[in-house]
Amino acid sequence: MKTVVYRGARHLGIEEREPEPPGRGQVRIAVAYTGICGTDLHIYHGDMDARVGPSAIIGHEMSGRIAAVGEYATGWTVGQAVTVMPTRSCGRCAACRNGNSHVCHAMNFLGIDSPGAMQSFWNVPAELVLPLPEELPLDHAALIEPVAVAVHDVRRGNVTADDLVVVVGGGPIGVLIAAVAQGRGAQVLLVEPDPFRRAVAGEIGIDVVDPGTTDVVALVNDRTEGAGADVAFEVSGSAAGVATAVDVLTTRGRLVMVAIHPQPREVNLHRFFWRELELLGARLYQRDDMAEAIRLVASGAIPVRQLISRVEPVEAVAAAFTALEGGGVMKVLLDLREGNR
Repeated sequence: MKTVVYRGARHLGIEEREPEPPGRGQVRIAVAYTGICGTDLHIYHGDMDARVGPSAIIGHEMSGRIAAVGEYATGWTVGQAVTVMPTRSCGRCAACRNGNSHVCHAMNFLGIDSPGAMQSFWNVPAELVLPLPEELPLDHAALIEPVAVAVHDVRRGNVTADDLVVVVGGGPIGVLIAAVAQGRGAQVLLVEPDPFRRAVAGEIGIDVVDPGTTDVVALVNDRTEGAGADVAFEVSGSAAGVATAVDVLTTRGRLVMVAIHPQPREVNLHRFFWRELELLGARLYQRDDMAEAIRLVASGAIPVRQLISRVEPVEAVAAAFTALEGGGVMKVLLDLREGNR
């Protein structure tokens, strides 16, 4: 089988390996498609070498079919379409004991802390596997994990149909957050400087503006008679994005921090005090979020097809990562089906 192996900063290799039989409680998945996300880019750049060692197999956004069932892994059928929730909690830490296992203090994140989905066959604990509707195209299903991120983020923000929501940052997660919030009936404004990303968002019916040519705070105030937005999502990872997300909020508005900021940011705490704002972190997702993501994608409520910019054979993994770095794409998928024939 083919595997994508991390060999150090900006160096990925393709290796042929013999697939191993699934262990106790595991299933073997014939991987169809694997998505590349921002975390994978961080790994590629060498920013996560403390967790990701040489010869590691990365990737966690995926779809595929059951290829074999290990001992004690009951309820699964060979050929069944599935995806994976790639987070395994310890069950013992304070977060797990308090019902927050999705932010486990000793999280094993598949594709980071243990082998991931960029391989033709992937052995996975059966409890992390979720069935997919057979009618759902497997390339679309590879986006279920990032949709689950968006579902969790919108739930953290307690978005309702009465809310005005501002999403700062129109990459894949930002667009998905906007789509999920809009699906709940909220009025949504997406803020994104990149023209390609704005075009994609516009194609799927999201109201999007360029912060380089639009005073976002003034626009929000104009639309709300000076009140401000109910919820803001910071998805840009930039200092300017943080400032915008804070400044657009109404009294007791909610700021949901989604982006991973590589360094501490200055935050206008006086505005937090003056308007009694709330700051909420949103890191991963829970199983219910994955289930809701499957429902949204399978029903067509989230138009993931428009977000898939390129599908590359696994042999072109270097070109796929380069394409993401260069911009002009949203989601890039690796096609691993060739290794399963």
